[in-house]
Amino acid sequence: MATSARKPLSRERILARALALADEQGLEAITMRRLGEDLGYEAMSLYRHVENKDDVINGMLDLVLAEWEPPAPGPDWRAAVRASAITVHDALRRHPWAASVMLDARHARPARMAYGERLLACLRENGFSAERTYAVYHLIDGHIFGFSRWEIAHAWLPADIEARLPQLIAAIDWSAAPYFAEHRDQHFTDGPHRDANAFELGLDLILAGLSPDG
Repeated sequence: MATSARKPLSRERILARALALADEQGLEAITMRRLGEDLGYEAMSLYRHVENKDDVINGMLDLVLAEWEPPAPGPDWRAAVRASAITVHDALRRHPWAASVMLDARHARPARMAYGERLLACLRENGFSAERTYAVYHLIDGHIFGFSRWEIAHAWLPADIEARLPQLIAAIDWSAAPYFAEHRDQHFTDGPHRDANAFELGLDLILAGLSPDG
């Protein structure tokens, strides 16, 4: 009886499947057994290509980090930082599990350090003192990661939200919060407010208020 040939395992295949699974179902879905089943192999077969689950997670982070564009060198540091920050934010949105993991020192990655080095260099090479760079780096990094995590948290909705939403809305006395009612309606309608990008608005305000000399 002939059997169909399985596609050979590789580290790249394992990490690609793990990344897709985490993006779809969250990091808690990543187990060696689950990955093996999805790829058509026993879990033990995976250990020829990855050391353990932590190694898988680190490899996934490297794939996410590969989607980041560090600030380009040159005198237009605002444009360079802005373009870079948008790529980081977009990558964190595509992989909503990654932001929290990257803030865990146990999963520090060389590519993350390389990105930070390039951001620091962009500031220092454009006249920012070491002292000011220290604060500005944290401000930019904090906006990227803080806003991304806030956005990811608000994007999560219970599976039964459509059925529960009318009841939840009806339970609130909206007459006491007319501006919040207006804001509520904007969530369910199209209009100019949809063209605004809150992340980029905040980023632009931050960059506009920064300069090397204070």
